[in-house]
Amino acid sequence: MSRLPVPPSSAPALITGGSSGIGLAMARRIVAAGRPVAIVARDELRLAAAVTELKAVRADAHILAVAADVGEADAVERAVAATTARFGPLGLAIANAGIARPGLFADQPLADHDEQMRTNYFGALHLARAAVPAFAPGGRLVFVASGAALVGIIGYSAYAPSKFALRGLAEVLRVELAERGIAVTLALPPDTDTPQLAAENVTKPAATKRFTQGGGVYSADVVAATILAAAERGIFMVTNGLALNLIMRVQDLAGPCLRWSQRRVMRAEATKGDRR
Repeated sequence: MSRLPVPPSSAPALITGGSSGIGLAMARRIVAAGRPVAIVARDELRLAAAVTELKAVRADAHILAVAADVGEADAVERAVAATTARFGPLGLAIANAGIARPGLFADQPLADHDEQMRTNYFGALHLARAAVPAFAPGGRLVFVASGAALVGIIGYSAYAPSKFALRGLAEVLRVELAERGIAVTLALPPDTDTPQLAAENVTKPAATKRFTQGGGVYSADVVAATILAAAERGIFMVTNGLALNLIMRVQDLAGPCLRWSQRRVMRAEATKGDRR
């Protein structure tokens, strides 16, 4: 659990991919709690529908909808700037936008690999770069990856690498940003009942369906609640379900020692700099 400061409850949240699925479910919970929220997505019609839904949760909600493609760094910077101009420094930034188009490696075009890396990894990277200088003290940065970031799964040769890369980024920023008072959370959700899962199932190979069906399908609201609770407490890695939790725990055994060693080096170097 993090000992970092907690951001003010009035500090806004920004969610990419906030017009549907897990992103919208998180936005509903944030709005219900009275926190301002900015939702970012490409489709303006879906954004408008999401705003209507959020207003139904709380009529006095402070909501900003920004149409942007997270694959474009400038667009993400503008979304963050618009949010802070309207609501003030960020309390919570959630990189949730993602796409999945499963298929067997030998059959998938290279364009599928490019597109999923562009959205899933670079989209999250763009948000992190824009959000870090815009955080209020005690800010929280959340990356929504996938259970596919824990273990390679057949049919996900384009998707899993983008989420493994996101996990790597989160592991590094967990250490670096702690020195700035920013906590990082990496969410690794299982299959979740969202429009994205429905689209994913269209191209999912039969072997992939067979392998993944044992994990069940979770509701977007349950997954959203898990992610937000972890972010609030400063927990780094979180998932749902027994199987993924077991895999996650096994993979993180060596982490504490490595992180302690790196933080010690960072602080020693900072002290050297202060003496120069």
